[in-house]
Amino acid sequence: MRGLGRLTWLLVGSQAAFNVGFFVVLPYLAAHLSGTIGLAGWLVGLVLGLRTFSQQGLFVVGGVLTDRFGPRPVVLIGCVLRVAGFVWLAAAQGTGPIIAAVLLIGFAAALFSPAVETEIARQAVRHEQATGTPRTRVLALFSVAGQAGTLVGPPLGALLLLGGFPAACLAGAAVFTVVLAAHLRWMPRGAPDEGSHGANGAGANTGAGHGSHGDGPLGETDGGVHTGDGDRSYGDGSHGDGSYGDGSYGDASRGATDDRAHGTPGGTTARGRPRMGEGVRALLSHRPFLLLCLAYSGYLLAYNQLYLALPEEVERATGSQTALGWLLAWGSLLYVLVQMPVLRWIGDRLSRRAVLRSGLLLLALGFAAAAALMPATAVGGLLPSAVFVTALTLGQVLIVPTVRAWVPDLVDGARLGLFTGALSSASGLAVLLGSMPAGALVDRGGPAAWLVMAAVPLAAAVFVPRPPSTGGRQ
Repeated sequence: MRGLGRLTWLLVGSQAAFNVGFFVVLPYLAAHLSGTIGLAGWLVGLVLGLRTFSQQGLFVVGGVLTDRFGPRPVVLIGCVLRVAGFVWLAAAQGTGPIIAAVLLIGFAAALFSPAVETEIARQAVRHEQATGTPRTRVLALFSVAGQAGTLVGPPLGALLLLGGFPAACLAGAAVFTVVLAAHLRWMPRGAPDEGSHGANGAGANTGAGHGSHGDGPLGETDGGVHTGDGDRSYGDGSHGDGSYGDGSYGDASRGATDDRAHGTPGGTTARGRPRMGEGVRALLSHRPFLLLCLAYSGYLLAYNQLYLALPEEVERATGSQTALGWLLAWGSLLYVLVQMPVLRWIGDRLSRRAVLRSGLLLLALGFAAAAALMPATAVGGLLPSAVFVTALTLGQVLIVPTVRAWVPDLVDGARLGLFTGALSSASGLAVLLGSMPAGALVDRGGPAAWLVMAAVPLAAAVFVPRPPSTGGRQ
């Protein structure tokens, strides 16, 4: 993709490295805890659950810190904590040190992940305003990089395990050390532009892009370059060099007026930084964002069945879980291959709302198809699982970059980190609560359980909000 700045490529590369470093360890953690360390099964489940909670559940913390201090220090501290956590896990033997190391590993991601995701959203909007290229394509590239890391990490970890589990942990620490060094060298200093009003903020509302800006306003315009994404158009404002803090968003007073007109939360300090209490109140009263959270939570709960329902189905069909790794690898490879062309094709034809609903429909069809095909014996009994993984991956291709592209349009740019983190925390909580009844359904087994789970993404599609009216397709 042409015209992307150095900062954008740094963020894309970091996403790939994050997943390589993480997945050289994660797939083998449970076996290490139960086999080498000798923990009971319930305790292994507790450790893994604590890791998920300390990461996904605390994304909002990283988002708030990103809004306050900018992405650079949050990413750097997160990388330091991840390196420390992996080194600690490599040496840990007792239950207490293992839990502490795993919590540290999870909390590290709660810092650097929302910081990187918030900044890639900013850069995607800047690139869109400068070139007319839909922001979803930059965010799709970001997602592809993450999936490539997911594809590379597990087999690399399997090789490293020949030297023992500590070797895999130390390799993960080495990857994050490289990411740390890269961000020290190339991530700009300072907080995000302090004069920004974000989603419908200054410089974006004029349709002419009349002001220069530091890292770009986040939001929709009333005119300008139509992106082909179906439901929005943007001004053609010039873009800066990727540095932060110049606050020069063109007509600041006009942006503030536009914020109020569109219901965008206000409440920043005199220096343009958000007040935490007002940000939380604005979040809880932001109906379109809360609806998007519900829709995304349905997606994430459905997608989590790759790790809950799918292993049970593979076990039922083949008598072992040997094929599970190959199915997950197929999903990652498919994502890398189709993400950019599929999103480009459908994004030029459907609105953002329609793309998100189409992705959720694909998830529902995946569950229903798996239920219908369970009597089949083709592909060694793995046909239902293969169809399910394929449908889930194609749904993910449509859903993830679309949601990431949507959030900046719903929120004041000064609180983009808070809202980005809250989206992940809310959906993580939904997965935590929904996994208990989903687990009970999996225990019952049979096609009926899969048909019931198909209702989750169908219900989520009902909650997809309408985008702001900009004269395009809705």
